Amino acid sequence: MKTYSRRTFIAGSGMTAACAAHPLLALPSVSRSPFKVSVITDEISPDFDHACSVIANDFGLHWIELRAMWGKNLQELSDDQLTEAAKIIAKYRLQVTDIASPLFKVDWPGAPKSPYGSKEDLHGAEHTFKQQDEVLARSIELAKRFKTSKIRCFDFWRLDDVAPYRAAINAKLHEAAEICGKQNILLVLENEFACNTATGREAAKTLAGVPSPYFVLNWDPGNAVMRGEFDAFPAGWDALPKNRVHHCHVKNAVKDATGKVQWSPVGKGYIDWTAQFRALAKADYHDAVSLETHWHGGSSPEDSTRTSWAGMKQALIDSETF
Repeated sequence: MKTYSRRTFIAGSGMTAACAAHPLLALPSVSRSPFKVSVITDEISPDFDHACSVIANDFGLHWIELRAMWGKNLQELSDDQLTEAAKIIAKYRLQVTDIASPLFKVDWPGAPKSPYGSKEDLHGAEHTFKQQDEVLARSIELAKRFKTSKIRCFDFWRLDDVAPYRAAINAKLHEAAEICGKQNILLVLENEFACNTATGREAAKTLAGVPSPYFVLNWDPGNAVMRGEFDAFPAGWDALPKNRVHHCHVKNAVKDATGKVQWSPVGKGYIDWTAQFRALAKADYHDAVSLETHWHGGSSPEDSTRTSWAGMKQALIDSETF
């Protein structure tokens, strides 16, 4: 199968200068990292300007991932709001890793209704299967507008038995990837615990079933843990074709006192992020490692993200990838 190197799709030729770091969060230069160290902005605040300020000025980072802002999914923003968002990105000298779209986070037509997924998982976007072509077209438009070559997607709400529908689902994913490829864009599948591709092992099978060179993976070991793959790193990671991993979400999960798996700060949980970052570097990975906090144990979403960033930053430093 023909594959593309990550560098084929890396936008831009260099990093812009960092804004001054908060004195309590003094950092080494992020430009030395082999990764695009990033944060999903709405995990901090729906106030896009404030979220960007925290990421650029307090965290000292250059990259952001776009999903929602001002209480709306990116798909639903007006042209004026998108123009304002672009101005804010320029103001803080940030760049966009990808469009974190809700593409294919819907039920597969003709299959039993999935018992998984919820409105909370959609981050302000609600579309039917029939609207997915519109979501894809809109996502491509947004990718071009925000100068990124990646669009995130999912593998439809999880079915207890996906086997009867797997070939048709793969064909739909392949079709979407080829549409993206014609626009020099990668379609990046996230392994999502509420969807049919949830773990590293499942992701390896889906990638094998969708041989488009434009169809790649957003590796999320935290999501894999949520689906019960407690050895997501290293075993789930080891199952993956490394040349098809082009994005990585950073979060963590633990079992609580009752045995239920819950989100946790990045520095605590099943995923050894120091080892995972080392493994990414060893695989010659140069795309984003993007903080998707999810844990809400702090006093606010922003406070929770600051705690998780502290753990992520330490893991990057300990892995010598920062």
